[in-house]
Amino acid sequence: MGFKCGIVGLPNVGKSTLFNALTETQAAQAANYPFCTIEPNVGQVAVPDPRLDAIAKIAGSAKIIETQLAFVDIAGLVRGASTGEGLGNQFLGNIREVDAVVHVLRCFENDDIQHVENKVDPIADAETVETELMLSDLESLEKRVPALQKKGNSGDKDAKAQAAVLTKALDLLREGKPARLTKLDDEEEERLFAQAQLLTAKPVLYVCNVEEDAAAEGNAFSARVFEKAKAEGAEAVIVSAAIESDLVGMDRAEKMEFLSEMGLEETGLARIIRAGYELLNLQTFFTCGPKEARAWTVHKGAKAPEAAGEIHSDFQRGFIRAETIAYDDYVEYQGEAGAREHGRLRQEGKEYLVKDGDVLLFRFNV
Repeated sequence: MGFKCGIVGLPNVGKSTLFNALTETQAAQAANYPFCTIEPNVGQVAVPDPRLDAIAKIAGSAKIIETQLAFVDIAGLVRGASTGEGLGNQFLGNIREVDAVVHVLRCFENDDIQHVENKVDPIADAETVETELMLSDLESLEKRVPALQKKGNSGDKDAKAQAAVLTKALDLLREGKPARLTKLDDEEEERLFAQAQLLTAKPVLYVCNVEEDAAAEGNAFSARVFEKAKAEGAEAVIVSAAIESDLVGMDRAEKMEFLSEMGLEETGLARIIRAGYELLNLQTFFTCGPKEARAWTVHKGAKAPEAAGEIHSDFQRGFIRAETIAYDDYVEYQGEAGAREHGRLRQEGKEYLVKDGDVLLFRFNV
């Protein structure tokens, strides 16, 4: 499944530059003026995972297929966007369609790059964008909740349940708090809440776009963002869009040498992906054979049939069992035969909870 991230932020904070670098394309026009991104650009990137390379080498796989991550570069929001300022509400709908919001914040000084608010203050920038999203949600719920309550009072039990859940979110929004802080009591409330597709219900990953010299340790601006993220239960990472741009076109060896010179161990893409997986509670399992080795993404807590369904619905419908090898065992015993010989290949049934790094072979019958 992978996941889809919407890149948001004020104009000229580095969104399009970061998008171009992460997707290694120039699909988004990066320019030093607001609203250079008119339509949302979507880029698919392969999720790097050295475990997949190791598995493919052991299995002698002819092809390696990484799981995919989609980035959506959404045009810069400004104060008043929820009421049509700037480019208005059309972009709020693009945010509604993503799994998580990657909020790029300018954490660097540069007199040559215009800031729409004429000052560098990442916390204020974050609050500006979040306020516009909250205002949009508030307007939506103030129309929907009374309508649901009216239907509920007429005997519609589902509408009554929806109204109760969304009233919790509405109360928070009226207090100036995002809907993702809504306390949900059970899975049914979680389901009803998810159906509402509220903008501020999306999990948030703050990306601190810093100058090159601060890429390893961050700076005073990024430190404030990390404090904000911790208080909200969000995630934050430090990235230099300038460095990510320099990496475009380099092979792996060149990238690692360049990163080492900058005091970095991995790319910004790798940091964003790891934080995104943590934020969305995702994990990876693998399949392999002579033809291909492949990575797949499922939610933590997924059972074996659900993981099988990521490959094909028939695998889930006719699931019999999953032949399972932990990644460390697969590497230590050099593949399926060695793992089987040492008793490390397990036969798991429908209730098995898939673990991160599992190498799986599904048996099914339809």
